Amino acid sequence: MKKGIIIIISLMMAISLSAQEQKKFSPEKFDADMEEYIIRKANLDQQEAAKLFPIFKEMHKKQRSIYSRMRAIGNQKPADEAGCANAIKERDKCNLELKQLEQTYHQKMLQVISASKLYDVIKAETRFYRKMMKGWQAPNGKYLPVGKQKDKRR
Repeated sequence: MKKGIIIIISLMMAISLSAQEQKKFSPEKFDADMEEYIIRKANLDQQEAAKLFPIFKEMHKKQRSIYSRMRAIGNQKPADEAGCANAIKERDKCNLELKQLEQTYHQKMLQVISASKLYDVIKAETRFYRKMMKGWQAPNGKYLPVGKQKDKRR
């Protein structure tokens, strides 16, 4: 009897671990999916993509640094009014930094691709993030790659 229970528990643990592996987030896969999606939606050729994505990735790296600071600010509510006011000011500074960074990098990107292509890249990136969020909210909780989701905007 004990052997049967041990086998059932082991089987359940193996199934649980397998399910967790399927849901694991891969930043590399996410970035590759985003690049592929943007290239397709913005109609970038290989030369344009080769020039654009190093700048694009550099911008995202710097944005992540600012987002980390924002998360640190928002992780704990300050105990008093002065602390809350300071946290709000710091968060506002971070938001301004993000916009200034974006503006700076958009100017750099305009030196390697046309304005209409950059406009399409920006739209595609926004659409990609929205689609990914919808994929993560799938009823079964599984990550759905962008290519597997229906794209209403074509």
